[in-house]
Amino acid sequence: MAEKKVLIVDYDKKALDTLAELLEAENIEVIKATDGAAAYEKYEEEKPNLVILEAMLPKLHGFDLTQKITQESKGRVPVFIVTAVYKGHQYRNEALRTFGATGYFEKPYNKDELMESVMKYLRDKDESEEEIPDIPDLPSADSVIENLANKLKK
Repeated sequence: MAEKKVLIVDYDKKALDTLAELLEAENIEVIKATDGAAAYEKYEEEKPNLVILEAMLPKLHGFDLTQKITQESKGRVPVFIVTAVYKGHQYRNEALRTFGATGYFEKPYNKDELMESVMKYLRDKDESEEEIPDIPDLPSADSVIENLANKLKK
């Protein structure tokens, strides 16, 4: 597996360090942030392959950060939410369906399950990048309509 970078975000330093140790043991480069705003800046600067974040974050809520990253990356950067606050299927469903999270784990989480999911997505990303070339952005609906209208005028 090629060199991978994972951004982890948690207001709790102990939780942040524990997760960092798990990832570093797999030779994954770790980028850390303790609030949502700093995390977004690091996301833009570092271009991580995957993001793991606590839902309850200062400055920019974890669900909002998830949505922002998912939309900006067009779903190419998986975002896992690990939370001690939002427990229950209603939060899980909202995170996955509405905000675009790839995975959802409640604290205390099973370390093996989390790492298995993370490693699966990092491996899958390696394979998909080798097999499928980047697809260029499609033209906007407005530009297509304008182009058609111009052709009809002629």
